[in-house]
Amino acid sequence: MLPYGRQSISDDDVAAVAEVLRSDWLTTGPAVTRFEDDLAAVAGNPAAVVTSGTAALHVAYAAAGVGPGQDVVVAPLTFVATASSAALHGANVIFADVSEDTGNLDPAAVEAALTPGTTVVAGVDYAGHPIDADPLRSLAHDAGAVLLEDAAHSIGGHWHGRPVGDLADLTTLSFFPTKNLTTAEGGAVVSPRADLLARARTFRNIGLVRDKAVQRFPDEGPWHQEVHEFGLNYRLPDLLAALGSSQLRRLGAFRARRAEIHTRYDAALADVAEVRTPVTRDGAEPAWHLYPLRVLDGRRRQLFEFLRERGIGVQVNYVPVYWHPVFADLGYRRGLCPNAETYYSQQLSLPLFPDLTDADVDRVADLVREFFGYPV
Repeated sequence: MLPYGRQSISDDDVAAVAEVLRSDWLTTGPAVTRFEDDLAAVAGNPAAVVTSGTAALHVAYAAAGVGPGQDVVVAPLTFVATASSAALHGANVIFADVSEDTGNLDPAAVEAALTPGTTVVAGVDYAGHPIDADPLRSLAHDAGAVLLEDAAHSIGGHWHGRPVGDLADLTTLSFFPTKNLTTAEGGAVVSPRADLLARARTFRNIGLVRDKAVQRFPDEGPWHQEVHEFGLNYRLPDLLAALGSSQLRRLGAFRARRAEIHTRYDAALADVAEVRTPVTRDGAEPAWHLYPLRVLDGRRRQLFEFLRERGIGVQVNYVPVYWHPVFADLGYRRGLCPNAETYYSQQLSLPLFPDLTDADVDRVADLVREFFGYPV
């Protein structure tokens, strides 16, 4: 089975992990600091690494002070964690619809969804295409809220020349194996604001306060540490951080190869009237994580099964978040975000990862063409 996504591990990656195994540090050591510094160079701002992309979202919402009685505006075309992490803090999740072309959060829908209690506006870089950051930032700030960019798909991307990681008050990253780089499991919170980053780092470290300048009882002894607010152990170990730093050295090559594959699919499917290839807006330099083909004639499931039967591991990304029973049980109903639901009904992710060969891409595209009756 040709998967829709797969990690690329080199001998240098293996050596980086082996070096940590032979060192004195397996966690909370120098490899973590190095990875955070390496991420900052790519994202344009300091980072706090954590154990997963979901943990990054949970930490980011904590850093923003999200809690019971507050509203968080969220894009629905995403993995459930973008919304569930806010709900776990007790927030009221408000879903705003996406733009028809990119699947990203629509600023007009956000404006209509804002309330006096809005604390965070959370956009998603769907498939690797950056959010429409300028209007979203203005809307959030005018409402006294924080803009969060869920960039699980898009590390290495740019929007009008600015890197992903420098577009929002808080940016979350994911390093799951299918993502644009991997630490096996892992994620990060990036922010230009020192206050938000400090809160993120404290929350990911169980809330421990070791700085005597801010402790309430600094004279207790040299061993003393305090907890002022509850946090969790979301620390990424040095083993995985070392893998991340090694992978970052190939991020440019990963991004370039993904773009080549994306362009090859575009060309191969350009004349197939029954599908729509992904859109790239002016000013966007996506770091493509997915190739989200749109099947326009209502046969998305048939094409999915046709390709799977022939060893092509296509996927669908994603069911609208509020369709999940956990949100349906809270009263959310289908029909809430029509653009997101239409996008979901059409979407099919074709295989996209750096080690995919041109022959593999052509085989996938030829099968799509065959399904719709086009010459190959």
